[in-house]
Amino acid sequence: MSLRDAIDNFYERLVADAIEATREQTDNADYLTDVMCVALNRLPTRYYRHSIDMMFYLADEELKDMKDKSLAAVRAARAFVSEHRRE
Repeated sequence: MSLRDAIDNFYERLVADAIEATREQTDNADYLTDVMCVALNRLPTRYYRHSIDMMFYLADEELKDMKDKSLAAVRAARAFVSEHRRE
């Protein structure tokens, strides 16, 4: 296993969850991938090695704040990607 495979960004999971929560029938995979990239670029990184550590040591209020920021970033990313769609 490489060092890169040993760590993850917690926001990736939160953004993916926010995308699923806001998903519309007309969304396609390319659009959602662009939304995820734009949203993640608007958020800080929060790396972890073991997901259980993140969940155990993260305060409830901090997790709620991270989820709220992820949802806001996804909404803003949807607007940005929709306005800048390639035809």
